[in-house]
Amino acid sequence: MSENILKRRELEILLDKLKTHPSPSRFLEQYTIPAGLAARILSVATYVYNDISGKTVFDLGCGTGRLTVGAAILGANYVVGFDIDKVALEVAKSNAVKAGVSDKVDWVLCDIAKLEGYCDTVIQNPPFGTGFRGADSIFLRKALEIGHVVYTIHKSETDEFIRRLVEKYGGSISIVFKSSISIPRMFEFHRKRSYMFQVNVYRIEVDSFDRKVEEESRSPR
Repeated sequence: MSENILKRRELEILLDKLKTHPSPSRFLEQYTIPAGLAARILSVATYVYNDISGKTVFDLGCGTGRLTVGAAILGANYVVGFDIDKVALEVAKSNAVKAGVSDKVDWVLCDIAKLEGYCDTVIQNPPFGTGFRGADSIFLRKALEIGHVVYTIHKSETDEFIRRLVEKYGGSISIVFKSSISIPRMFEFHRKRSYMFQVNVYRIEVDSFDRKVEEESRSPR
């Protein structure tokens, strides 16, 4: 598939067929990214900015793997999905097998805050910080530490806060596009049949990335 252009709608259909979490956690904010939004982000990253094909891609808080699997489908050289939830990773593994990309993907059970390493591109649908206050900051900071380019999703109402964090951690925003996410009634505190909220998707370039990698390679082991 990587040798031919896969249309965004075709990718959306593929991603929409993947399994979701059987018992999502309110605390971990395990809302599955809509297939349409995942396909849009990955298509922009692949066809507009060349941030996926042939690259090493990390998906932080990968959940059941829609972004991870999608990156592999679109020609990433190697993709790793990281999550703290073992059940989510088991579902993600089966999704990679179903999509025929299990040979290009690894899954790692870990606390994102303790993650080390570097990659070409980070893609993430992080917690918004409603279940665990500050989770959005933890994910964004880690993404900017380990990635050369970052694609990340945050509530539109936190735009000013996100921009301050990006500047603080040495990144520069190259594009922002708006979208909306609808989630069904999932938890006991939900009263409506569905909830809609606005999000911003950011593409961030990390200004200090090359210097960090060079310094790391020179440091004694």
